[in-house]
Amino acid sequence: MWFFGKKKEKNDPVPENAITSTINWFEKLKIGLFKSSSKLSQGITDIFTKRKLDKDTLAELEELLITADLGPATSAKLVEAIAKNRFDKEIAPDEVRAALAEEIEKILAPVERPMDVTQSHPFVILMVGVNGTGKTTTIGKLAAHYKEAGKSVMLAAGDTFRAAAVEQLRAWGERVGVPVVSKDEGADAAALAFEALDHATAEKTDVLFIDTAGRLQNKKNLMEELSKVIRVIRKKNPAAPHAILLVLDATVGQNAHTQVEIFKEMVDITGLIVTKLDGTAKGGVLVSLAERFALPVHAIGIGEGLDDLRPFVARDYAASLMGIDHIATREENTVAD
Repeated sequence: MWFFGKKKEKNDPVPENAITSTINWFEKLKIGLFKSSSKLSQGITDIFTKRKLDKDTLAELEELLITADLGPATSAKLVEAIAKNRFDKEIAPDEVRAALAEEIEKILAPVERPMDVTQSHPFVILMVGVNGTGKTTTIGKLAAHYKEAGKSVMLAAGDTFRAAAVEQLRAWGERVGVPVVSKDEGADAAALAFEALDHATAEKTDVLFIDTAGRLQNKKNLMEELSKVIRVIRKKNPAAPHAILLVLDATVGQNAHTQVEIFKEMVDITGLIVTKLDGTAKGGVLVSLAERFALPVHAIGIGEGLDDLRPFVARDYAASLMGIDHIATREENTVAD
């Protein structure tokens, strides 16, 4: 069920215990996105109670979506889709939320892509992101999940700029029971990455996570350091890193777009992980990120626990963001018509 392997298709067999697990996670996701969904739900109710879908209500809806961090371009696209076939008709708030969830799922579905770590041994994942996004904690949680799935995992404490980051990753390694390659504060990050890859290759490790510094005060220095790390890794393995994941903190809202732009200038970002969705009313930012950048979203975080970081599922996210339990399938809509 985790990140490796193909995306689960509609008719794939389901393990006996998967339904309970899915329901529990969906309920947890709804609770985690409550700040975002309640803001949207109340706003939609205020706008559409006993009112037609006219220019005024559409303008109010667009403004509401923008304030929920879906961004101007995505909000305009959603409003246009809602207006199609419904303009100048009375529409109930629940119908608006259901229609929005359906349109949001269309935007999110293309970025719901699992990460296949079975392509190489070791599969090297370079984790990037600004300090404070939960990058090191995310590495620890991913390591725990992969180990539970039967993969051998190694961590490399490449954020040598902060002693706290090195100690934090060592603590995660001890907690999860996986080896951590680390050096003292101020050590050369590229040399450490090379050493970690050397060890992981020799030990035939399945997945190697390499943490990196996230300071943006001097973007030039950070860019040079990341470029050097990648260059040195490729001396050992020309195909590595196999994934470069950017960890984003949802509480920053539209500023997440700026972070994606900055890191895309530095490295070839292959996917996103969005954390701290439970602490914000800005859950709509994930939708605008998908619309603008089309980068795979591999996982989302809605809490501090190990099980609070899970694979991203577009349908579940769209429904939870709109505060509903279910998005009707095309077949169901056809029957209803």
